[in-house]
Amino acid sequence: MSIAEDIRTAFKKDPAARSLAELLFCYPGLHAVWLYRPAHWLWKAGLYFPARLLSHLARFLTGVEIHPGAEIGRRLFIDHGMGVVIGETSVIGDDVLIYQGVVLGGTSLEHKKRHPTLGNGVVVGAGAIVLGAINVGDRSRIGAASVVLQDIPPDTTVFGVPAHSARGGAGGSAQLDHNKLPDYCGEEMRRVRKELDELRREIAAK
Repeated sequence: MSIAEDIRTAFKKDPAARSLAELLFCYPGLHAVWLYRPAHWLWKAGLYFPARLLSHLARFLTGVEIHPGAEIGRRLFIDHGMGVVIGETSVIGDDVLIYQGVVLGGTSLEHKKRHPTLGNGVVVGAGAIVLGAINVGDRSRIGAASVVLQDIPPDTTVFGVPAHSARGGAGGSAQLDHNKLPDYCGEEMRRVRKELDELRREIAAK
């Protein structure tokens, strides 16, 4: 894990990035990850208060809250960043892309694994909420503003409240195409409308 690797990832995953100076000074998602790493080191060393203090400073400076106890892999990119919350027992794999307003939250007061695990190459859209000790499989996509409460298999797209699933994840450049999600509500409305039309035809025929 290195700053250079993070910068290359940012250039790759954000077409708005134009210069090294811009990335170094204007990307709070990068700053949050860079501050998380020493905080996590302190946490692993048993220095819990300094770890929390550093993570609190990172939250103040970036708007991104990453608990120092979370386990985060390589090349995590948090785009925009404001409002992102990553809980204590969260586990994030490599090459994950997270947008603003995402919450990886817990669902228990017990001292155990209570936050999500995201596999490699996962994309989490803006405002999505992922709750509990669930597993999100490699290369899966979570649509914006979705609420995920159950495990997601690899290479799956989920969307809605609560989230529904469809085939097809996101690998490579397709990670950025998280806007291409099935229209679940629209499909349901069309199905209901079709059934109503059939009923009307049957009633009219009698």
